[in-house]
Amino acid sequence: MPRRKPKSMRGLEDLGRVRLSKHFFLREFLHSEIGNLYGIPNIPEDPDLAIERGEAFCQTILDPLQETFGRIFVRSGYRAPALNAFGNENGLNCAANDWHLECHIWDIPDRPIAGASIAIPWFADQYAQGRDWQDLAWWLYDHVPFAEVWFFPKLCAFNISWRPKPQRRIDSYIAPKGCLLRPGAAPSEPEAQRRARYADFPGISGAVLPLR
Repeated sequence: MPRRKPKSMRGLEDLGRVRLSKHFFLREFLHSEIGNLYGIPNIPEDPDLAIERGEAFCQTILDPLQETFGRIFVRSGYRAPALNAFGNENGLNCAANDWHLECHIWDIPDRPIAGASIAIPWFADQYAQGRDWQDLAWWLYDHVPFAEVWFFPKLCAFNISWRPKPQRRIDSYIAPKGCLLRPGAAPSEPEAQRRARYADFPGISGAVLPLR
């Protein structure tokens, strides 16, 4: 039976308890500073669709990251259409709802995408000491089937998204700013050079975590 948008506290609690993957539950993606400050509920319009895409996103993108680097900090996850539109209209760092790279609205029927803005504390510490963000960008390219990645200066946080057919695009607001990799293009650095950048990174899915 299809899930309906929760109308009660108990219903919202139950929705937040939905497990999207081995390491992630829906609740941690529903936090929103915009929602908290301006009183705009951040609740999926179509819970089933949000869950379906959130599962794909977490299982294929976020779980491998957490199992490699340890805890992943979800900076901004799902955004309800009304909340995201408010953020865009008021200059609160939200892209327009109809922008093709907007990844936070997981439940638009004809746009299969899910994503979040995240930071990796393990890498953020090194970035604070001057490490090049491109080291992480190329690691992601070689290990994770993302659709798009977009890097930001604070904490070297980045938007990362899932699509059924990944576009493999990398952009950055960190110098050198702009598009590092366009969809369909070959990497600007050969594989050996990319691997040298992240030779000291942990092995993929090699973090020591408690067994489920």
